[in-house]
Amino acid sequence: MRKNNKKELKKDFKNHMVESLELPKDLVYRAAIVTVMGNRELLLENYKGILEYEKEYIRIQAKSCRILVRGKNLNISYYTNEEMKITGIIQSIEYE
Repeated sequence: MRKNNKKELKKDFKNHMVESLELPKDLVYRAAIVTVMGNRELLLENYKGILEYEKEYIRIQAKSCRILVRGKNLNISYYTNEEMKITGIIQSIEYE
């Protein structure tokens, strides 16, 4: 069996188990959860680290992607190992 086939079977099995047991996907996959309140506040959960931090943009590493928040006067109000709150004028959110 090819390595890619094994990987696909393992992924399919995991997806099937998550669906069957109705487990929360964010917990199982550690997917990033982005909650935006208007254009002034963003709450990000399940991130790995802060890559760049400027007033015009903040680049964050999530498990499966990078998240780029662009805007004006951006500020990280607080962060923990699990979540962070970004305030300022949020103009865009990009997934890289």
